Amino acid sequence: MSIWGKILGGAAGFAIGGPLGALIGAVGGHFVDRLKSDSEGGRENQKSVTFTIAVIVLGAKMAKADGHVTPDEVSAFKEVFRVPPDEMKNVSRIFNQARRDSAGYEMYARQVAGMFKDDPAVLEELLWCLAYIAKADGHIHPGELQFLRGVSDIFGFDQATVERVTAIAMSDSEADDPYVILGMPRSASDDEIKAAHRKLVIEHHPDKLIAQGLPEEFVEIANQKLAAINAAFDKIKQERGLT
Repeated sequence: MSIWGKILGGAAGFAIGGPLGALIGAVGGHFVDRLKSDSEGGRENQKSVTFTIAVIVLGAKMAKADGHVTPDEVSAFKEVFRVPPDEMKNVSRIFNQARRDSAGYEMYARQVAGMFKDDPAVLEELLWCLAYIAKADGHIHPGELQFLRGVSDIFGFDQATVERVTAIAMSDSEADDPYVILGMPRSASDDEIKAAHRKLVIEHHPDKLIAQGLPEEFVEIANQKLAAINAAFDKIKQERGLT
């Protein structure tokens, strides 16, 4: 069953609990059933559902950061999610509930950070999804950047990670610095550059991310991120004459 059936069809077999679960409950309790911890694959299913709901909820909270949602951001949101047309109404209900919710984003970010504390690459993927949406109108609004930094802090990332993730999210621009995308200074040696690239490719390979809880529905967006990492490395290789 797709992630949308699990979340919106009441067939997940569990509740994710915490503030994310409470928000979903406010939208409609039939979206999520009670947890069956002994069900086969229950833990990984729970992580996949939590990831998906967290992107919806945090995306809605980020939309409040600059006060409005542009048509480009809506399109980017749909690109990230690949939501079936017949499920878009339900996803919109979750998004709108999160926007109306008076609580800040912090408690939602903390919940997902706790679930993926041993899988930081998945948390980085979530941060990248948010940055991808934020940059859809051609730039990241200062309020959105502050939001991304706040989420990053809760996830336990440093400033270099925020810079790298937002640079990857802006990877359709020729002005992007490939060193920032790889998280390396220009003074790094050739071997250090190669090692950094290899590490990022291993950590962010879609198959590994899926094993850690990334929903399969997000594979296409994960592939885009991996392509940006490889493009940055290719640019540096060309610049340095590496083989």
